Amino acid sequence: MTSPSSAADHPGASLGRPESGPGSIARPGRRVAGLLIDYAAATLIATAFFGYDQFALPAEAGFSLFAPLIVFAVLQIVFIPTIGGSPGHRLVGMRLLRADGAWTGLWRPVVRTLLLVVVIPAVVWDADHRGLHDKVAGTVLVRA
Repeated sequence: MTSPSSAADHPGASLGRPESGPGSIARPGRRVAGLLIDYAAATLIATAFFGYDQFALPAEAGFSLFAPLIVFAVLQIVFIPTIGGSPGHRLVGMRLLRADGAWTGLWRPVVRTLLLVVVIPAVVWDADHRGLHDKVAGTVLVRA
């Protein structure tokens, strides 16, 4: 006997995704872990190349204040179409696909990343656990 929330009500059911295992919608824990890995890597890369002055006021910091965010965006835009996800995605066992399961192409990662760095679209989710940035770009983050 099935419970009131049947198996068809799982995140990704409306997209034809399985409830668990490869191809299922990536859960929040993996998403956050991937994001933290990507932003930590971007911060390390930006600090190595552009420096970091922890005592500088924002007006004095200039480019170095936004360098980690810019490096983060570049990592997303370069790696999503080439390896199927950012380094953080891939390390925690996720990949980014179009909603129909095909390759993301080149413009989707750009749109998705621009919305991701604004933050708000990433924290607004639907029943399929897709952020607004993924809905606009027509992408879905799944377990690899």
